[in-house]
Amino acid sequence: MALSSRRGLQLAQLLEQEGVSDNRVLTAIANIPRDIFIPDALKHKAYQNTALPIGQGQTISQPYIVAKMTELLLKAENTPKRILEIGTGSGYQTAILAGIFDQVFSVERIKSLQFQAKRRMNQLDFHNISMKHGDGWEGWKSKAPFDGIIVTAAAAELPQALVEQLDEGGRLIIPVGNDKQQLKCIDRKGDEFIEQTIEAVRFVP
Repeated sequence: MALSSRRGLQLAQLLEQEGVSDNRVLTAIANIPRDIFIPDALKHKAYQNTALPIGQGQTISQPYIVAKMTELLLKAENTPKRILEIGTGSGYQTAILAGIFDQVFSVERIKSLQFQAKRRMNQLDFHNISMKHGDGWEGWKSKAPFDGIIVTAAAAELPQALVEQLDEGGRLIIPVGNDKQQLKCIDRKGDEFIEQTIEAVRFVP
């Protein structure tokens, strides 16, 4: 077993102890090498359950949060197939999603991060990801509606454009707030949107 996959397995076991129970998520965490998403100087911390800086004032999310948000998508009423990710960042969350769902659409506003993430997806041989450079708060209207939307940066308030791009039975996972942020889960039932608060989180704005 390669070093990274052994460490990936240890990380998955740690997340299981933290309460992540979906095997599809734990398998993706074990199989996807987190070290390739991290700057060389921080690679020794790649398999710790911690957020790390990736440049441009951005971070790679804590593995627990990546796993938790992915698991929340999988718990939607209809198993999602088409996922929109807002904030590609390093591409780690994108890769976890691509390992589980049929199609992933990812929007990133920082061109250099998007370029690096695209290179990593090619390296991992993922072909079910479409990427776009642009303002994530506007979603990706031409590809909508989506069964699931996952947002990896905090919004001051719920972005209306994203809510509108949710399909019937779809689910949106998003951190909301400025100083105090809450992870929110919004389910669409017809014209009704049912919101629940999951837990307190800390994301880059």
